[in-house]
Amino acid sequence: MKNLLSNEATDDYVIQVLNQPGEVSAQEWNELLQSQAEPTPFMRHEFLLALHDSGCATPDTGWAPCFVLLRQRGALRGACVMYLKSDSMGDFSFDWGWARAYQQHGLDYYPKAVLCAPFVPVTGSRLLARSATERLRLLQAVRGLCQRWGVSGLHGQFATADDLAAFCASGFEPRHSVQFHWSNRQPAYADFDDFLSSLSQDKRKKIRQERRKVMDAGVRFEARQGAEIRSQDWDFMYRCYERTYLEHGSRPFLNRDFFARMASTQANDWVVFLGYQNGQPIASSLVAVNASCTSASTRFSSENSTDPEGSVAAPLKTLPASRVAYGRHWGALQRVDCLHFEACYYQPLQWCIANGYQRFEGGAQGEHKLARALLPVTTTSAHWLAHPEFFTAVDHFLQRERAGVQDYVQTLQEHSPFKCVAPSDRSTG
Repeated sequence: MKNLLSNEATDDYVIQVLNQPGEVSAQEWNELLQSQAEPTPFMRHEFLLALHDSGCATPDTGWAPCFVLLRQRGALRGACVMYLKSDSMGDFSFDWGWARAYQQHGLDYYPKAVLCAPFVPVTGSRLLARSATERLRLLQAVRGLCQRWGVSGLHGQFATADDLAAFCASGFEPRHSVQFHWSNRQPAYADFDDFLSSLSQDKRKKIRQERRKVMDAGVRFEARQGAEIRSQDWDFMYRCYERTYLEHGSRPFLNRDFFARMASTQANDWVVFLGYQNGQPIASSLVAVNASCTSASTRFSSENSTDPEGSVAAPLKTLPASRVAYGRHWGALQRVDCLHFEACYYQPLQWCIANGYQRFEGGAQGEHKLARALLPVTTTSAHWLAHPEFFTAVDHFLQRERAGVQDYVQTLQEHSPFKCVAPSDRSTG
């Protein structure tokens, strides 16, 4: 891989490219991230540094990092992390068909460039900038680097509305995908039973039956966050997490050292759910939260709504608009009917309600989540290919795909598990 350290001047701006997260000021990076519309813990300096220093996201694993900084008279005005990828593993581009087409025509699809948080299918700010003009300038500089280095294209994964405005203005093509997210109500659910009361009778009955099976098997759960998570809890969680990957014939993207670094530098952004049977741990799920991205000055919503049955039976609560949980890594050492649903959905949802979280994102894909009250949400990425003919062909494909995704979401919405359809305010499509 070529040496990526360089500086170039554009007007009174300077573009700086660094190839190690340790070369970037953590304070500058995190302050800029926190000023964005949708900061996530997966773009914090601690997270990116842990991925690199643990060996999870490095050139040896197909992730060559390039930290592109936009400075004006020394002040950091924009920044992004771009990875040069030697494959499509772990970036959720779903572009293997594009890579095969390149190969069939004797062209190299790799390396490609991606703007993303490795291994994380979560929408969040990608082009960190102080203004829309500087965001666009940053993107133009990044694409210029891609052209200079001869990569096949640039892909902005799970982008925010601010990012998409810059991408579209620069000729990128949007691509939609569907995830399933749970949203709290305003006024918030009082407890899990209050949440269940908002569901249709058959969905409510099904969830109670699934939870009863786990309870009848003698399994109970404990939730721990941040400093409450002991070293042995992390060890057990990783044992379960690794086992899940091995059962599917692959190796996990994240190693134990990465989670050790998270426990040391970013612990409060993690919640572990431990399932015990006869006093012994048998299952776990790990959920991320945006505690490090939520400040005391977060705006509170003033919206009001009523219970789906037309009355408010629970005490009113108001939620910070930005408190989000992200699921999940999970695994089990014993097979218990419905244990997966309990560990990955019902325990996290119960915790979110108890702790005043507005949203739980269920990760990529999974129609089975709809029956557990996670509703379909459109997420958007943006793509540019250097080869004009291939870019035209991909453009035509994406136009058809976007129409198909729109029809798919509409079909899913017709099968809402709620007594009345709960609108999603999360769509970026």
